[in-house]
Amino acid sequence: MTYSHVLWDFNGTILNDLDTGIKCANALLQRRNMNTMKSLDDYYNVFCFPIIKYYEKLGFDFEKESYETLAIEWVEEYKHYSKDSALHEGIEEVLSHIRQKNIPQYILSATEKNMLIVQVDELGINDYFDDILGLDNIHAYSKVEIAKNWRNKTSPNKAVLIGDTMHDFEVAKELGIECILIANGHQSKDLLSTCGVKVIDDVRELLKLQLV
Repeated sequence: MTYSHVLWDFNGTILNDLDTGIKCANALLQRRNMNTMKSLDDYYNVFCFPIIKYYEKLGFDFEKESYETLAIEWVEEYKHYSKDSALHEGIEEVLSHIRQKNIPQYILSATEKNMLIVQVDELGINDYFDDILGLDNIHAYSKVEIAKNWRNKTSPNKAVLIGDTMHDFEVAKELGIECILIANGHQSKDLLSTCGVKVIDDVRELLKLQLV
């Protein structure tokens, strides 16, 4: 299966920052004497997009404090804890394989773009990507609009979005492109399987199944 363009989600798909996400949220909860997440299942049961809904599921009351203030606090925690996050095993092998086939690759993320560029640079994976597509703010509402802008500028013949959440599937659906989900990130395999697209457990399966 040959694609003309490959879009990659970043958090949870390229970067294994699942534990970081849990630690960040728990730090905010502890600071407010609220119940923290005790397990991965706790996290899977609440994590969703838009991120504001995720915070509401955790118990934050945005009549008492603003989501914008909370987002700033979360980013500071993320900058601290994400230093321990590494690339998913096998991701560079797959990125290199696609690059050798001269297929353009892009990062499409709900992360603020400048923050994303710094992370990608620190991880040493810049050269695999033709562009990095991120938001112009830290509020992580949705990446649909930046994805549509990319589609309109690029006019891809046959693109695929590779991600780890239902939001990635929703974005791919909005773009009218294919989607492959990897069940080792921020949402469970059971939930991802409800999307009706290919769900794999490890990014290296893309090579074994010749999906890229």
